Parts: sequence; structure tokens; C-alpha cells
Amino acid sequence: MSVQKFAMGSDNQMGPTVLIGNKTEMAAWLGISARALDKHEDLMVRDGRGYDIKATVVAYCAHMRGIASGRGGEEQVLDLTKERARLAKEQADEKEIKNAILRGELLQAGEVEVTWSDFLRGLRSRLLALPARVQVAAGLTQAQTLAVDRELRTALFEAGSDADA
Repeated sequence: MSVQKFAMGSDNQMGPTVLIGNKTEMAAWLGISARALDKHEDLMVRDGRGYDIKATVVAYCAHMRGIASGRGGEEQVLDLTKERARLAKEQADEKEIKNAILRGELLQAGEVEVTWSDFLRGLRSRLLALPARVQVAAGLTQAQTLAVDRELRTALFEAGSDADA
């Protein structure tokens, strides 16, 4: 590197040494590419001869610490805050659902479907057995029994059709 050192102050007294470098040297000091340096141009401290390396490193480090602690640019802070809030809400919702399941307030959809399917199959079988049982108990004719059976099957079919609509 060809970093230049300049002593600042009057001719009679020596002040602090200032390191001045070009764009490539400044990027090397920061550990980033010269292209990436362009994205942080607002942080770069220049004087007429080039980049003030010490002042630029201090400004760049302060900027990076701000981003790391969530105090970066306003847009980064808002995004981070929004993402944290979204994550917290999702975690709270998940915990709420688990607790409701443990309390028996929520059921798994698959379990509900199996239980209702079994119940409705049993109910259908019992209902379809009614015409024959009523025929014997009430002394219905074969034609009357078939009429009751037909009406019952029609009612079951319509109830099943309404459920799909």
C-alpha cells in the first residue's frame, strides 16, 4: 500500500498523524471491495488528497455497530422490528393452539372427520333398517313398506346432496 502520512498542525508543532489513502487502499482497510465501498460513500471521510483512513474506519465501524444492534438505518430498524413482531405473533399463536388442544377446546380435523363418518354410517344403517322393523311392528303391507323405504332413501340422498352444495 502507498498510504501517505501527514502531520497536521502548524509548522512549529507536530499534530496527530493523518493517514490518507486512495479508494483501493480504503477498501482494503475496511476489508471490503472497492465496489462495496461505493455503497458506503456517505460514510467516507475525504480531504483534498484522498480518504482519511482513521476517520473513515471509525465512521464505518460505528455504522456497522448500529446495524448489528438494530440501530442501523431507519429502514433496517423498521424491517427488523416488523420481523420480530411477526415472529412473536406466530410463536404466541402456536402456543395458544397447543394450549387449546391440551384443554380439549380444539380437535384435529382428521379425528373429527373419522368420528363423524363412523357416526353417520351407523345412523344411515339404522335408518335403512326402519322400514322392515316398522312393517313387522305395525303390520304394513309390502307396498307400504316399499313406499316408506323409497321415501327414506330419497330423504337420505337429498340430505347428502345438500351437504355437498
